[in-house]
Formats: sequence, structure tokens, C-alpha cells
Amino acid sequence: MSDKERGYAHRVDILAGAELVWRALTDQEQLVRWCAPDAAIKPRQGGLFRASVDRVSEFEAHIDVFEPPRRLRLMYLPSATLPPSTSVQVDDFIIEPAGRGTIVRLLGSGVPATTEWDTQYLRLRTSWQQALSRLKVFVEQQARSGTPP
Repeated sequence: MSDKERGYAHRVDILAGAELVWRALTDQEQLVRWCAPDAAIKPRQGGLFRASVDRVSEFEAHIDVFEPPRRLRLMYLPSATLPPSTSVQVDDFIIEPAGRGTIVRLLGSGVPATTEWDTQYLRLRTSWQQALSRLKVFVEQQARSGTPP
């Protein structure tokens, strides 16, 4: 195994308030509508996040940072369906009000830089990019329609 790790960074600008974005990230009913049909969350410090973001691999994560409506950090638990790893994979959602909208940044880290992880790394990076695009559409539709979250 290599000691090197890799990560990814995504940004999406959403024309809606940070509270609407936060609810979409942390409310069970909303999460399944934009992230994955089998997604689950226990939204609190020490809670749990579970989803199949790439529709292939099931991920389970411990919520180690929970700061409404600013930050949600997930620390992924080991999975028997993934290649072995000694690193800790992390996804850190940072939510920042900006003008009439909200900037959402996702910083992923801890993905092993080994050939065994190449496919998984591409799936994670691409799948989160697609999921954030779905989040944008979902939240902006709610904001335009005035639908309560």
C-alpha cells in the first residue's frame, strides 16, 4: 500500500438560502429525493450517514462534525466491498451564504492513491459531482415553488 492519498473538491452555487440547502442535506425525506433512494441519515453529531452515491457501492459514515447550517463532515467506515485501506476517507460539506444564494463546497480526502482504488476514486469524484448537481436542481425548485422543505 502507498502512503499517498488523493482527494477531490466540488463547488456548486445554489440560488436558495443556506437553511433550505441544509435541510436537503440532513432531512431523511429530502435526502432520498436527490441523493439516493436508499440514503439514510441520523442528523446529529455522532450520527450516521448511509448511501449508495454511485449506485454501486454502499457507503456508511460517522458524522463527526454537525454545525447547522454551516458544516457536515462524514468519516467513512471500512467496507468489505471496497479494497483494503489504512486511510480515513472524509467528505466535508461546507455551506456558505453568498448574496441571494448559497455556495456548497464538498472536500473529499483520504482516498488511497493506489491502482486498486482508481476505479472507486473516479466513481466517488464523479458521483458526488452528479449528486451536487441534483441537489442544486432539487433545492432551487423548492425555493422557486415556495414548497416548504
